[in-house]
Amino acid sequence: MPSLLLGPLLRHVDATRATVWVEVDEPGTVRVEVTLPDGSTATGRDETLTLHGHHFALVVVDGLPTGERLPYGVHWEARGGAQADGVRLWPPREWSWPASEIRTPRAGEPLRLAFGSCRRAGDDGEEATRRVGVDALSALAHRMVEEPVEGRWPDLMLFVGDQVYADDPNPGIVERLRERHAGRADDADDVRDEIGDFEEYTWLYHETWGHDAVRWLLSTTPTCMLLDDHDLRDDWNTSDVWREQVSALPWWRERVTGAFASYWIYQHLGNLSPDQLAGDDLLNRLRGIEDDAERDRELDEFARAADADATTARWSFSRDLGTTRLVAIDSRCARRLDPADRHITGEDEWAWVRSLALGEDREEPARHLLLATTLPAFLLHGIHHAETFDEALASGRFGRRVAGWGEKLRQAADLEHWAAFHRSFRELVDLLGAVGRGEHAPASVLLLSGDVHCSYTAQVHLPGVDPAATVVHQLVMSPFRNPLQRAMKVANRLFDARPVRGFIRGLARAAGVREPAVNWDVEHGPWFDNGVMTVVLDPDGRAVLEVDHARRGPRPRLRRTLTEQLTV
Repeated sequence: MPSLLLGPLLRHVDATRATVWVEVDEPGTVRVEVTLPDGSTATGRDETLTLHGHHFALVVVDGLPTGERLPYGVHWEARGGAQADGVRLWPPREWSWPASEIRTPRAGEPLRLAFGSCRRAGDDGEEATRRVGVDALSALAHRMVEEPVEGRWPDLMLFVGDQVYADDPNPGIVERLRERHAGRADDADDVRDEIGDFEEYTWLYHETWGHDAVRWLLSTTPTCMLLDDHDLRDDWNTSDVWREQVSALPWWRERVTGAFASYWIYQHLGNLSPDQLAGDDLLNRLRGIEDDAERDRELDEFARAADADATTARWSFSRDLGTTRLVAIDSRCARRLDPADRHITGEDEWAWVRSLALGEDREEPARHLLLATTLPAFLLHGIHHAETFDEALASGRFGRRVAGWGEKLRQAADLEHWAAFHRSFRELVDLLGAVGRGEHAPASVLLLSGDVHCSYTAQVHLPGVDPAATVVHQLVMSPFRNPLQRAMKVANRLFDARPVRGFIRGLARAAGVREPAVNWDVEHGPWFDNGVMTVVLDPDGRAVLEVDHARRGPRPRLRRTLTEQLTV
């Protein structure tokens, strides 16, 4: 009897279409049936795609009515069998959560987008809660069940990195790794307890998305996703020195192959619209290969090429959500790492981002522009200046010995955000100014980020950009569930103390750092608790921020920390 191993994940939803992702334990045809208001059904089917012994489907359902709540179910059919022979996979026979549903957007309604990053997997039991705190996603799911849909449920969730921790798995995964690796002599001691290949990556995804509350949340709320360093390894692509060192290690090739291959099927593919899926070269090639082993080789070759040459794959993506445009920027894979010319994205990638941000392809200008990047561009000031100072040292302008010191500090202190790629930071500031001074400037430009294990909001001030017309904010939500240790919290507050940040800024200036014409004020935070942020965007230009943090209770719950109108 076939079973549903993971999912369903509701990924892309527009006015008339939706995509639903699943992993099943047998090859076949996956059928999604959506119940329409008149009692009829809209149906989509997809043949499973077998990759490294796992069977996936991403089902497109078309012909949905606009502005409706539509319950759905998932069924499996044997290849070549009749529909009557199908097996219901979702919802399970014994399931206490509400029906999963697709909510198609209606023109003119506000958009509610929730986001965050950095989530340790685990249930809601005492042991996991003591170790990593209350799960903000589980708390969000419980709140959705208890509150009415209208005006409260997120229309979209954005995960900005570190959904899985390949370099630091949970104890249960470590135990499985030790069993699998027992007797193997080719594992280096420092990575014996880390994820090593595609199969082991599947364990992480099953763990992080398999908990009932999160499973229901992901089945009912559309999601889009970006990857960050812990999807592969801490400090991934921080510098050319780091990359040269790790690429020479015997375990790296299999690790990076499994990372990119699994990210493509578990996270990235669902970021694409139905039209983009139909035209995706890799997906079409894989579907055209009959032999499983040959198909695996094709996927692995793509993954290795994506690591070796970032121009062979684009992980950045965009979505138009009514009057809002979301541009999600890969700030990890496509980096240019020459110490004398560091950039956080590739040249072609940045041209693509810039064109979309300026709306060169839109007939009607966007009222809101969301720039998602796993790494905050506008950090707490002391940390920003520390990163610019260190980049100046590591660039080699003061000699090889100083560059070596700078490189060691860069890796040890995780100095790898936009400020540590200062040319890219300047290009981003230039882009924000161009957007804000444009003829059809949006009412809000919001940078959505995570990574830093603290949350805050900062208003950004740019020359010639009137906040009354276009407001620019950096919004950071991290973690969903992975709080900082106390010592790191103290260090963050210390770096943001006025005397300390003034001293570090002086060091950066002495090292020749010249900042672009931009200022920003951290208005709220930093907060260090697990939580989730939501932006509420009206077509008339109004933008509101809601900040919620997770709290203990009979069940996980969210408590409102801040409600703030962002637009003037």
